[in-house]
Amino acid sequence: MCARCKESCQKGRKESSLAESYFLEEMSDVLKGEELELALKKCPEWEVSEDGKEIFRTIEFEEFTEAIDCVNDVAEMAEEAQHHPDFDIRFAKVTLRLTTHDVGGATSADIEMAGRIDNLVD
Repeated sequence: MCARCKESCQKGRKESSLAESYFLEEMSDVLKGEELELALKKCPEWEVSEDGKEIFRTIEFEEFTEAIDCVNDVAEMAEEAQHHPDFDIRFAKVTLRLTTHDVGGATSADIEMAGRIDNLVD
């Protein structure tokens, strides 16, 4: 986790809104193998990375500006939750990656954020 994200998470612990508390409490147990695959049934557009440490989804848009709008909307939601995805923007294609850096893998916080992202973009 980058220093800025870590600082935000620590700040979030102190301020502790309901959304922040949920993510901060739920991020300790790494989901692996079948457990991760089962959890992802809630988010069928998402896949597990080859190393099993993150989940990802690629979304294609018709215009570059639509892709950027999506990134901005997800960023705003992620900031509220204090759980930030990695973004890869290639013209009108956005790949989002989620992992919980503090524990070195995907957790229920990542699954929850994936569901929230799906609700936003689908």
